Amino acid sequence: MAKIKGTLVIDTERCKGCEVCVASCPCGVLGLAEEVNGKGYHFATMVNADDCTGCASCAIICPDTCITVYRQKFE
Repeated sequence: MAKIKGTLVIDTERCKGCEVCVASCPCGVLGLAEEVNGKGYHFATMVNADDCTGCASCAIICPDTCITVYRQKFE
């Protein structure tokens, strides 16, 4: 059976650090970065990238559509 692994692309300059995506992730993949973006916000980042299943809960709930999810099958 193929395993699906996900990865995220986060537009860090548009992210305002609201943490809605962090709370919605069932796998605990997301967290806020220590760094700030150009607007002074701590932006979302993948802290446990290997645990991402590509469910897209974060992208669906993001109010600013900053997250794009990609899925890849592994045999």
